[in-house]
Amino acid sequence: MPRISEYYFRSAILFLIVGISVGIHMEISQNHNVIGAHAHINLLGWVTSALFGGYYALNPAKAAGRLPMIQYVVYTLGVAMMAVSLYLLLAGNEALGPVVAVSSLVTFIGVLLFAWVVWTPARA
Repeated sequence: MPRISEYYFRSAILFLIVGISVGIHMEISQNHNVIGAHAHINLLGWVTSALFGGYYALNPAKAAGRLPMIQYVVYTLGVAMMAVSLYLLLAGNEALGPVVAVSSLVTFIGVLLFAWVVWTPARA
C-alpha cells in the first residue's frame, strides 16, 4: 500500500476518535452547540480522509510523486484547523470566524488538488 494511503488512514482514525469524543462530550453535557464541528470532523476528517486513502491505495501510480503528499498536507492541515476553530467558534468564541473561513479555504484547496490528481493521467 502506498505510504500516503497509510497517512490518510491514520489521520482518518485520529479524526474519528476526536469526532466520537466530541459527540460523547455533547451527550454527557447535554449541550449540542458544537454539533456542526462534530459533523465536520466526522465527515471531512474521518470519512473523506479514508476515501482519499482508499483512492490512493487502489491507484498506486497516482500516489507517486510530490503532489499527492502536498495534497495530503494541505487537506489535513485545513481540516484540523477547521475542526478546532469551528468547535471554538460554536462554543462561543466568535473571534475565530476568520480562522474558520481561512481553514475552509485551505481545505477546499486540498480538495481541488485531489481533483487534479484524479483527473490527470498517472505518470508512467
